[in-house]
Amino acid sequence: MPHSLLVTFPLDTAAHTILAPIMAGVGEVVCLDDFSPADRPAAIRQTNAILTWNLKVFSPDELGLLGHARLLQFMTAGVDFVPLSTLPPALPVAANGGAYAEAMAEHALAMAMAAAKRIVRSHGEVARGEFHQHRPNRMLAGSICAILGFGGVGVATALLLHAIGLRIHAINRSPRAHAALDWFGAPDQLDTMLAAADILVIAAPLTKATLGLIGARELSLMKPNATVINLARGEIIDEAALFAHLQTHPDFTACIDAWWVEPVRHGSFRMDHPFTDLANVIASPHNSASVMESRGLALQRAAANCRRALLGETPLHLVRPEDRML
Repeated sequence: MPHSLLVTFPLDTAAHTILAPIMAGVGEVVCLDDFSPADRPAAIRQTNAILTWNLKVFSPDELGLLGHARLLQFMTAGVDFVPLSTLPPALPVAANGGAYAEAMAEHALAMAMAAAKRIVRSHGEVARGEFHQHRPNRMLAGSICAILGFGGVGVATALLLHAIGLRIHAINRSPRAHAALDWFGAPDQLDTMLAAADILVIAAPLTKATLGLIGARELSLMKPNATVINLARGEIIDEAALFAHLQTHPDFTACIDAWWVEPVRHGSFRMDHPFTDLANVIASPHNSASVMESRGLALQRAAANCRRALLGETPLHLVRPEDRML
C-alpha cells in the first residue's frame, strides 16, 4: 500500500468494518498498540496520517516524529484542551468537526423543549404537591432560535428546530448558506442576533475569539424570557455574569451541558456558582455527544478526513494556528 493510517487506539471488528471501505485503495490501517516500544518510532515515521483521541499516547520524543505526516486527525470535535503547541509547527491538525452533530442537536432540542414547557420546574412542583395546571408554558413554533457557530452541530440543530416551526438565525466566521436559515450574520453582528433571539444555542468552538464572548453586556441584550443552551464550552459564557443574570431574570433559562471546569479537560468537575440551586437552570453533565450510535459515525467522518489528506486533498476542519489555545 502506498500510504498508511496509524490509529493510536484499539480497533474492534466493527471499527475495522467502518475503516476498510474508506481506506480501500489508499493505504493500510495499522494500530500503534501492535508495535513494540522499539518499533514505535519507525511506525510513526512511516505513516502519513495519524488518527488519535489525544496526545497522551505519544512520548515527547515521539511527538517530534510526527512532523512529516500529512495530517494529525483527532476523534474529538473540540481540541482546545489539547497542547497543540507541543507538536511540530508545520503538522496539519484537524478536529473532528460535526462528528457528533446529530446527537448533540437532539440534546439541544430536548433542552429547548424542557425549558419552553417548564418540564423540570413542573416536575419539582408536582413532587412537592403543587399543581399549577393553568400556569402557561410556551410554544416553540414561530419563535427565533439563534445559533452561534453554524458548523456541523449548528446545522444539525437548525434542521431539527426548523422542522418544528422555529425561525433560524445564525452567526458563523465563514459565510454558509442553508435552506433552514432565515437570517445569517457575521461575528460583528452578534448584538443584532442576541436581541432577536428567543433561544440561543452555543455551538462554536472555544478559541481566543470566543473565550468570554457572552458576558453581562451580551446577556442584557437578550429578551428577559429567553433561553440559552450551551453545548460547546463553558468558557464561551462568563460564568459569574450568567449566574447574576439568572438571579435577576427569573424567566430567563440557562440549559448548561458544557461547564467551566470538567473532568475530561481539567481533571475534575467544579462550579464556582450554585447554578443547580436556581429554578431557571437545566443541567446535564456534558453528555450531549455520549450516544453509542454516534461513535461509528464519528470514526467514519474522521477516517474520511484522513483519506482526503492521503489523496492530497485539503482536509476539513483544520485548526488554524491562531485558534490553538494551548
